[in-house]
Amino acid sequence: MYGLNENHKEKLQPGIGMSMVVFGAAIAVLLVGVVLLDYDIHIMLLCALAIVCLASVPLGYSFMDLVGCMKKSLGQALAAMIIFIFIGVIISSLIFSGTVPALIYYGLQYIIPDYFLPIGLLLCSLTSISIGTSWGTVGTMGLAMMGIGTGLGIPAPLTAGMVISGAFFGDKMSSISDSTNLAPAAVGTTLYAHIGAMWKTTLPSYIITLIAFTVLGLSYRGGNFSMDTVELFLAAIGGRFHISPLVLVPMAVLLILNLRKYPAVPSMAIGTVLAVLVAVFYQGYPLKEVIAGLNYGYTEPTGVELVDKLLLRGGIQSMMYTFSLSCIAIAFGGVMEHVGYLPCIIEVVIHKVKRDKMMVPVVIASTTLGTLTMGEVFLSIVINGSLYKDAFKKRGLKPEMLSRLLEEGGTLTQVFIPWSTSGVFILSTLGMSVSQYWKYAIFNYVNPLLSIVLAMFGIYIMRIGDEERKSVDHRLSKRHKLG
Repeated sequence: MYGLNENHKEKLQPGIGMSMVVFGAAIAVLLVGVVLLDYDIHIMLLCALAIVCLASVPLGYSFMDLVGCMKKSLGQALAAMIIFIFIGVIISSLIFSGTVPALIYYGLQYIIPDYFLPIGLLLCSLTSISIGTSWGTVGTMGLAMMGIGTGLGIPAPLTAGMVISGAFFGDKMSSISDSTNLAPAAVGTTLYAHIGAMWKTTLPSYIITLIAFTVLGLSYRGGNFSMDTVELFLAAIGGRFHISPLVLVPMAVLLILNLRKYPAVPSMAIGTVLAVLVAVFYQGYPLKEVIAGLNYGYTEPTGVELVDKLLLRGGIQSMMYTFSLSCIAIAFGGVMEHVGYLPCIIEVVIHKVKRDKMMVPVVIASTTLGTLTMGEVFLSIVINGSLYKDAFKKRGLKPEMLSRLLEEGGTLTQVFIPWSTSGVFILSTLGMSVSQYWKYAIFNYVNPLLSIVLAMFGIYIMRIGDEERKSVDHRLSKRHKLG
């Protein structure tokens, strides 16, 4: 069926037993290598890919057949993966222009002790949206919030939960986040369709989270508020960049283009050009240095470690880890899909799911289980995207609904898995274990739970053609009234 050989040799289809063994062996290699032995995830994924390819030879697949399977999946995802390169470019340019530093600079000036938790949530969210990374936010703004929270007498696990909620909200919703671009690429939808689908469950979840932290914050009034950390940030940023509303223009234009659903790559290109102009003519950086920075990132330290962790980033090279990992993961998914292993497995799972609304908890649980097993959310997103995309298509469900569920079950829930890359990072950065902060990472569990609850009532089950039918019904109703 999926043969790509020139002689059109007939290929055998794997049975459910073989499919489970091959899939299980590949996952076992990833689990043992990455989680238990702490080996490099790229190499372990290549080993898993090799196992799948070797197992496919008895089915009649040649080396070129298998390469063709990889090429097909990579070709489908190429347009989205190119965005990874532009993400590195736009992040670097927005730092050179002073846009990202200004967002932090202005935000920190509005810290009010009684409302530290909701304001901190908003600041972490804004930071994460602007730089497109939860880790960068946790390691910088998050550390600043932990210091301020300590001065206010707020329990460290509570502050950590606030930081995580804001950081992963921004990571999930930012158009320059790697996971936000990877999820739609894995299922075959567009970036803006994906973000639009996520807002349906994300906005009410965020409002609930904001209210919860406001109520919790008011319970800790009267602490000894220290502005030392805030002043440190303000002095370091103000001493390196010219801060004014002018530097916010590139971000404002980028946001406007995003809201108007302008294509992602041209939007980032326009934002980059504006940021470069601001960097050269307002911040005073030499054009040659800025151009080099678009590739290698911003490299000028401020002398303040917390600030440097935030600003020394960006550039094309900074995205090569994600880009290369995505390439291998998509190639792995391509062989698993086109040889027939994934369709065989998913057919068994889907056969037991009779109602469309039950696909919501199934996909969320499956993606969480993938991260639980492999310790890496990118792999879980790609593999589960490959597993379910055909099933969603057959059921008439929109691919952006699937990509939304991948983020709810992957991007958000990874923080509750101690051995996941995010769980380990948070522990090493904030000094808080999952057992300490899990109940305060409110957004990260409210969003997937709310999505499941709404689905049980048939809300936000996104079917292909819904908009068209609504439009037709509206026109018919209008004609009826006019008649």
